[in-house]
Amino acid sequence: MNEQSLIGAFEAPPQDAARAFRAALEALARPGSIYEITGGKAPAPMSEAAATLLLTLCDPETPLCLSGAHDTAEIRDWIAFQIGAPIVAPAEAMFALGTWEAFQPVTEFPIGTAEYPDRSATLIVETDTLHQHGAQLTGPGIKTVASLSLPALEPFQMNAALFPLGLDFYFTSGTQIAGLPRSTQVSDMMETN
Repeated sequence: MNEQSLIGAFEAPPQDAARAFRAALEALARPGSIYEITGGKAPAPMSEAAATLLLTLCDPETPLCLSGAHDTAEIRDWIAFQIGAPIVAPAEAMFALGTWEAFQPVTEFPIGTAEYPDRSATLIVETDTLHQHGAQLTGPGIKTVASLSLPALEPFQMNAALFPLGLDFYFTSGTQIAGLPRSTQVSDMMETN
């Protein structure tokens, strides 16, 4: 285990975790809005926002999938020391961390069952930037329409069609997060005109 694994937890755990949990809830409750979330520091390439989400939402009973460049010995050590979450394959994950490309095909992640729709995965998608333009979002938590830069349209449209089943998403970049729950309808800006 390297030294980086031993650092990166919250400095003031109760307060930092409460602020981070509030930002995580707000992001899913208001799709298309971008929030600041800070406090977690993890080995590269994990962003501060993603590290903070993992510290806030995961524990030793939360199966976590690491994909692509986020599946490194350093990140595994950090998770083992800071969180204790078991690292699993996509089909067993409650949470997953990686880039959009690394998550393909997203159909490998659990979408819940008719009896237990909550037994689905939440994907933390690391991005270079987050912007409030691009795909048009409508649905619960959105007054009229919102926009968010998404890596694709069709997979999110197909995901919304599965509701109440489906995946939930957090998009992270630096210290920013945005959420996209399965209940959000996604369309191309051209489709709404």
